[in-house]
Amino acid sequence: MNKYLLLTDHVYNYIVEQINNGELIAGSKVNESAISESLKVSRTPVREALIQLSADGLLENVPRKGFIIKKLTKEEAKETFFIIGALDGLAASLTAPLLTEKHYKEMEFYIQSIDLAINTENFAMYHKMQEAFHHVYLSLCPNRSLVNLLLQLERRFLKNMDGLGDTEFTKQRLTETNNEHRKMVEFFRAGQTAELEQYMKEVHWNVKKAEIIPL
Repeated sequence: MNKYLLLTDHVYNYIVEQINNGELIAGSKVNESAISESLKVSRTPVREALIQLSADGLLENVPRKGFIIKKLTKEEAKETFFIIGALDGLAASLTAPLLTEKHYKEMEFYIQSIDLAINTENFAMYHKMQEAFHHVYLSLCPNRSLVNLLLQLERRFLKNMDGLGDTEFTKQRLTETNNEHRKMVEFFRAGQTAELEQYMKEVHWNVKKAEIIPL
């Protein structure tokens, strides 16, 4: 059973990576046979991964067509941003009392790493470092159900982060986001949980940002 679950997770991550790097685009059908052959796994873990991706909102199971890469409408994106902001802000406020100097240093390290990734236009590294930044506090959140729901919703935007426009505009937007990370650490350090929660809802996950994401 454990081996089977690991295979399903492996297939899941592989498909997410394919979406992120543009191999699979919105509206296209997922070729189950091709994935099975590429990863040298049976169709069962592929099917289970597709079902989970569908439940997480990245795919849509269309009758007689199969699994299609889902495309969010602008309105759906704005609604999802609003929910994510509320959940992320709440998770941060719940975790704030549990953070130590070690955690602050970790977040500051990832912020510096993000700066380097942006300056060198290494957007793949940007993804990894910004996920690591948020993982510092999310991994400590006492409400795991909240975190699981938050991460599920965030996956809907994985495929969109690099497509903000030309390179300079992308760097500008990502730099603004990283400066928001700095502000979050300031709130964490000051113990200003109410301000932190509000900032994450109204600034970090401002619904207007959903309007510029190419879906």
